[in-house]
Amino acid sequence: MGFTTGILLFDDAEELDFVGPWEVLTSAAMLEPEDKVVTIAERSPVRCAKGLRVLADFGLADAPPLDVVLVPGGQGTRREVSNPALIAWLREVGARCRYVTSVCTGTLLLHEAGFAKGRRVTTHWGFVETLRKRGDVTVLDDVRYVRDGNLITAAGVSAGIDMALWLVGQLHTPELARKVQRYIQYDPAPPYAADV
Repeated sequence: MGFTTGILLFDDAEELDFVGPWEVLTSAAMLEPEDKVVTIAERSPVRCAKGLRVLADFGLADAPPLDVVLVPGGQGTRREVSNPALIAWLREVGARCRYVTSVCTGTLLLHEAGFAKGRRVTTHWGFVETLRKRGDVTVLDDVRYVRDGNLITAAGVSAGIDMALWLVGQLHTPELARKVQRYIQYDPAPPYAADV
């Protein structure tokens, strides 16, 4: 049996927040052909944070049933948190998903939809305090991703790749996740220290 992952897109979504997991999940689907990864947006095309334009596969109304929903971050989350149509869709679809996931500030939308309330999550380091101030959530920092039940949240852009690899290991096997990691040659070794 295959799994369908839906990646929610919106204007000003951060590109690597969804493209990194997309690469992992579609690479897994090459090895598990029953798996599908689709993009979903209220309006299409979507203009992302750095200018990439994306044509979504589906709108909110015609998206297929999902096993996993993934919400990226980016400046657009600050606007979309007040979008009742998008939040209602996320609340309804996520309630039926095996896993509800986010990268970076996508956690803000999961909190607004009710999934992160009363749970442990993470987000981008620069947004930790803002999310904590929303209340009824435990925001962890200095971690790559956090799992609390079926809710998985990742910190910044590259942490979304880690989360997606973990997800492949849960949906299928750790062995498949290792094959995907090798296939995409994901073995990060940043050339400079990030301390500032």
